[in-house]
Amino acid sequence: MILLDLLRAFGQLGDRRFRRVLWLGLGLTVALLFAVYASVLGAVHWITPNSVTFNGRQITALDDLLGITSILVMLFLSIFIMPPVASLFTGLFLEDVAEATEARHYPGGPVPPRTGWAAALRESLGYVAVLIFANVVAVLIYFTVPPLAPFIFWIVNGFLLGREYFTMVAMRWLGRDGAHQLRRRKLPAIWSLGVATAFLLSIPLLNLLMPVVAAAAFTHLFHRVRPGRRPKPQPARYTYSE
Repeated sequence: MILLDLLRAFGQLGDRRFRRVLWLGLGLTVALLFAVYASVLGAVHWITPNSVTFNGRQITALDDLLGITSILVMLFLSIFIMPPVASLFTGLFLEDVAEATEARHYPGGPVPPRTGWAAALRESLGYVAVLIFANVVAVLIYFTVPPLAPFIFWIVNGFLLGREYFTMVAMRWLGRDGAHQLRRRKLPAIWSLGVATAFLLSIPLLNLLMPVVAAAAFTHLFHRVRPGRRPKPQPARYTYSE
């Protein structure tokens, strides 16, 4: 069922409402990655000399070489940057993605009131802080057990991302207390989808799509496990919505 949630989410990437949020999310994500890269590159150029004399020959490309190396480093660091980006995404665009998902797959039912951009962002920033702190602590563990580092990364971020995404989706329908109660009851499924999300976030380029895909996938998960009447999803036809 977790795989089906993800497949439905990926299948809706061509939806017109998805495309709008996807491009906004991609633009902000790429801008953030470039800002971090520019900061790293600036630091590299600041701490290294413009030229070095070696064996009577002046080498002027050292800073450029370090700059190229920094790009490779940034590609690696992007794996660790994307979970906080995905977490921040929930406060910015989750409601838009959830509404598009429900309009496509669960039409005809009641529409929950919007939480509001400012309130959702405040809620999301709290999760971002916890996520960053947990990952800083996890880095210390990575060095003690390097072979387990990827699994620790997926498990830790899977738990935190699943907790945030599901809570933010469920709060739209059940309120804060109801969302927390349902999350505790359905923790195995939520954690499993969170781990799958964290794994896909660790794949370069694909991870740029995952904030949108995760929001849609957790919307599907919520509608599968929500109490009371559960709207039956329409068969996926993966066509562009008008």
